[in-house]
Amino acid sequence: MNKLASLIALGAALSFNAFAQTAAPATADKAPTAQQSKMKTCNADAGDKKGDERKAFMKQCLSAKPVKAATQQDKMKTCNADPKAKTLKGDERKTFMKECLSAKAA
Repeated sequence: MNKLASLIALGAALSFNAFAQTAAPATADKAPTAQQSKMKTCNADAGDKKGDERKAFMKQCLSAKPVKAATQQDKMKTCNADPKAKTLKGDERKTFMKECLSAKAA
């Protein structure tokens, strides 16, 4: 009976050890979350700030919203609001709008 109990305990220990070895690397291989990436960037930007100055900087940096890229709809609004777009007609307007919409946002 003691041998049976020993074998069961040994089998449980080995299976737990095998499970722990396969489960651990999966969490280590995950890509950092957006918050972790933001924290890394803010830490790098904080440089040699210390004390309250660093605390205030980190609070502001971590709470800042990311800069949103202009959507196609935003570009359309901007290009249509251009005074030149309002005066053009036909093919000239199409050409202007094509150039305006394909231009990189500054």
